[in-house]
Amino acid sequence: MKFHPLGLPGLYRIELEPLADERGFFARTFCAREFAAAGLDDRLVQASLSWNPRRGTLRGLHWQAAPHAEAKVVRCVRGRIWDVLVDVRPGSPTFRRHVALELGAESRAAVYVPPGVAHGFLTLVDDCEVHYQMSEFHAPETARGARYDDPAFGIAWPAPVRVVSERDRSWPAFGDAT
Repeated sequence: MKFHPLGLPGLYRIELEPLADERGFFARTFCAREFAAAGLDDRLVQASLSWNPRRGTLRGLHWQAAPHAEAKVVRCVRGRIWDVLVDVRPGSPTFRRHVALELGAESRAAVYVPPGVAHGFLTLVDDCEVHYQMSEFHAPETARGARYDDPAFGIAWPAPVRVVSERDRSWPAFGDAT
C-alpha cells in the first residue's frame, strides 16, 4: 500500500499495490504493520457497508467523540463518491478546514480518517457501496455530526444533494454542536 498525505494532519489517501497476472490481480487492503509504520491506528475492530441506490445521496458529516473517537478507513467498492473530511479537532491548526476527493470502485483507493475528523460523502452515480473499517466500536452516545451545508466549512458539493436523512438535515450549526 502507498500512503499519500491529503493536506490536513493525519489524513491519507491509500493506494493499493496490486500484484497482477493472467488471472487478474491480488492486493492487500489492510496490513497492521504497514499502518503502524505509517503512524496510523492499526487497530481496526469493526467494519460496515453502506449501500446507496440513488445518485445524489448524502451521508454525513459524522464523527465519534472521546472516549470513543475513532479512526476510519473508507473505500468506495461500487460506483463513485465525493468524499469530504473536515477537521473538527479543537486546537488543530487546520480546524474547520476540509479536504475533498473522489473515491471510486475503479481506482480502488481508500482514505484514512483520523479521530476528530468528520466524514461525509455524496454519491455521484446510482448504486454505490461504501466500505468502512473503524478503530472503535460504535458508541451511539458519542456520535456527533454537522450539517453538510454548514457555512462554517464552505464545502462545495459537486452535484445536487437529492437524498439526505432527517438526522443529517437536523444537526445544529457547527459552533452550537461543539
